[in-house]
Amino acid sequence: MGTAIHVELWSDERDAGEAAIDAVMAEMHRIDRAMSPFKPESELSRINRDAANEPVRTSDELVELIARAIEFSALSGGAFDISYASVGHLYDYRLGIKPNEAALAAGRAAVGWRNLIVDHDARTIRFARDGMRIDLGGFAKGYAVDNAAQILRRCGIRHAIVSAGGDSRVVGDRRGRPWTIGVRDPRRPGEVVALLPLEDTAISTSGDYERFFESDGVRCHHVIDPKTGKSPDSVHSVTILADDGLTTEALSKSVFVMGLEEGMRLVESQPGVDAVVVDAAGALHYSSGLLGAGPQTRQ
Repeated sequence: MGTAIHVELWSDERDAGEAAIDAVMAEMHRIDRAMSPFKPESELSRINRDAANEPVRTSDELVELIARAIEFSALSGGAFDISYASVGHLYDYRLGIKPNEAALAAGRAAVGWRNLIVDHDARTIRFARDGMRIDLGGFAKGYAVDNAAQILRRCGIRHAIVSAGGDSRVVGDRRGRPWTIGVRDPRRPGEVVALLPLEDTAISTSGDYERFFESDGVRCHHVIDPKTGKSPDSVHSVTILADDGLTTEALSKSVFVMGLEEGMRLVESQPGVDAVVVDAAGALHYSSGLLGAGPQTRQ
């Protein structure tokens, strides 16, 4: 999955606890095998390779995930769009490579969630536009931590946390105390801007500091605006809290692209969803559910 996986739990029996962790790791590897865009044999790679030519029959799991992604695209007005990969794959963050304007325009022309055709009855995915590709990187880790939490509960675990990069799922409390998760300071490594006490919830953070390079004074990072094919720069990080990781990861990307005002309106419209946003000036913004009032900011 291209990220570190962390599992912490309590179990009365060591062997049972280790077996639960092994089950979580096995699930993470299964999801990676199915949904990695870098593995030629994955279901996702097969869709990217063939779906512009013909409907590609795939698993119920992937069909439903892509259908959910389309729902988040509609909810966010296209700010969340797994077909961003049509332009996103042109960036290489390790080598510091970005596309020129011609390549960017060509890639951007293939982006568009409305051109993702899902046939639920036939269980197929089709692309209605040449050059299109999808990437579940803004989605799959949240799904993975949700599945991990279900596995732990089936194993009888009542106190745990599972993290995959910036996505975490909390099971129960920390044996009488809440789990505490820090929101990282986007510009001061090792420091946090907020501490959040959590029980039975999911949390995702998207930041411009995770994978990036600087080019001509501009930070090119891994969150891509599907409309422009470029990295948004109005916020530094977005943290979303909700009942499930699928929602938190999708909305953290959506709000990042939408920006503070529009993004916070989206958050406030969703029951049980809260947000912490660090804007480009370094100011901290909380949704009303975290403050018991309207959206407020703190310098």
